[in-house]
Amino acid sequence: MLNSEIRKDRAIIAALELPNQAADLAELAALVDAAGAEVVGEVVQGRARPDPATYFGSGKVDEIAQLVVATEATMLVVDSELAPSQIRNLEEQVEVQVLDRSQLIIDIFAQRARTYEGRLQVEIAQLAYALPRLTGRGTEMSRLGAGIGTRGPGESKLEYDRRRIRERMRELRKEVEEIKRHRELLRAGRVRRGHPLVSLVGYTNAGKSTLLNALTDADIFAADMLFATLDPTTRVLALPDGQEVAITDTVGFISRLPHMLVDAFHATLEEVQESDLLIHVVDAANIQLREQMDSVQEVLEELKAADKQQIIVYNKADLLADKSLFQPPYNKHPWILVSATTGEGLAELKQLVAEHLPDAPLRVTYCLPHSRGEVVSWLHRQGEVVEQEYEADGVRLLVDLRYAQIRQAAKQFSVLPIEGVAEPDDAE
Repeated sequence: MLNSEIRKDRAIIAALELPNQAADLAELAALVDAAGAEVVGEVVQGRARPDPATYFGSGKVDEIAQLVVATEATMLVVDSELAPSQIRNLEEQVEVQVLDRSQLIIDIFAQRARTYEGRLQVEIAQLAYALPRLTGRGTEMSRLGAGIGTRGPGESKLEYDRRRIRERMRELRKEVEEIKRHRELLRAGRVRRGHPLVSLVGYTNAGKSTLLNALTDADIFAADMLFATLDPTTRVLALPDGQEVAITDTVGFISRLPHMLVDAFHATLEEVQESDLLIHVVDAANIQLREQMDSVQEVLEELKAADKQQIIVYNKADLLADKSLFQPPYNKHPWILVSATTGEGLAELKQLVAEHLPDAPLRVTYCLPHSRGEVVSWLHRQGEVVEQEYEADGVRLLVDLRYAQIRQAAKQFSVLPIEGVAEPDDAE
């Protein structure tokens, strides 16, 4: 009788304690669990610098090899990005598969991506990770030498593999660009409908998806694990003042997020760049919340979005022993303590969003001569035309526009609304 249970991979996790970098095996263990493997052993070594050949010192590598045998481990996961030669040398000595941190995170993304775009972006990241590592296997595929008969097809095969990877990456990026253009049209539609864009950002497993579900009844997948959801979801949120915003759940960030993933998911993360307001969701019960917030800010800076208006939402208030003792590590942005699970603080959060949403659409009136058809067309493209009436002396339009668009119309066409702006000088 066949055993229906699929045996999990058994992983030993290992890290170096460097002078400027503390080892964090708790997060690595959570990543291994998210990938579907089981941690059966942990190893930490303090060194001034990594060994260029095997990353760990020779004695520690022997210790890991013995631990592999004792625990029947099937893989070694290292909490750093390794050079191809280091992976190869470690695999030869410990005799199990070796994964570095970047490869592990990319593998999790590959498991979790559900949309077509998400799968394209993960494949780009996988290829970007693999491309430089072909070099590490080049000598294994060639018979290089100085004499006749020692030159084989290996080097040309290596170049062929590289060329195929680059060509495939170009194809994938073209497809992602097409999806990006489609998203830009949808984004323009949201602007025309008067929906400002709010993005949820934060460290992975801070509770962004749970918060979106609680705010909008989105019913998207949420779980207590790293990178539970990758594909962005957008819903409409009604605010207390009657305004509606489009709120998007984005991919979670993590410390030392592999650069090839940031590059691959750049098109998706453009939602963050285009946002009117960022809601930075933080796990208030996590003892490393300050470090996690720093990691999120680093990614936002890489995306050139760190200067955007933010609201810091300290989530999971229900897990705090005493909420009255909670002190936020930063006071740069407005903040609120909530629980997406119990609903505590959500009404106040909606009010906070309404108060801090910049450049909300205004309903203004233009009266234009019949000869200004180009302005009428522009207003239809850029805003939401609520009413349009043809009168004897021109066209009267009631339009939902933002201040930036009002200023643009004033600069480009020398026109100002006749009603709806308290101080017309603001639009000049």
